[in-house]
Amino acid sequence: MTPRILVDADACPVKEEIYRVAYRTEVPVTIVSNSHLRVPDHPLIDRVVVSDSFDAADDWIAEAAGAGTIVVTADILLADRCIKAGAAVLAPTGKPFTASGIGAAIATRAIMADLRAGGDQLGGPAPFSKVDRSRFLQALDEAIGRLKRG
Repeated sequence: MTPRILVDADACPVKEEIYRVAYRTEVPVTIVSNSHLRVPDHPLIDRVVVSDSFDAADDWIAEAAGAGTIVVTADILLADRCIKAGAAVLAPTGKPFTASGIGAAIATRAIMADLRAGGDQLGGPAPFSKVDRSRFLQALDEAIGRLKRG
């Protein structure tokens, strides 16, 4: 099975890394965004610009995801939809979203949203680091390898 990578691209910090891995492994990539993003002019790289309506990019990705697909997103709810469709899902930090862990991630997201809504100052996620970038590259290589082996 030839894998395919779908990227939730509007806020993705690892697009350049994804391109490099795609060229090396000859895996096609679809960059999905709400606005026109620059992408390399390469036969493996495709761009889909969806409407700016709420969740339009997520809906497109979730519908296209399935077995043989690797989805790159930081969006926990999109990750859940893609896992249910049979896709492998990676956060830009390299952390895989899994069927066994997604429920806890959704619950934590809901708790944090409730705390923020209550006025608690929680801070945001840790800054994206070189370690995150390296972990992502390794995780993407491993996911592609697993899909190519079947």
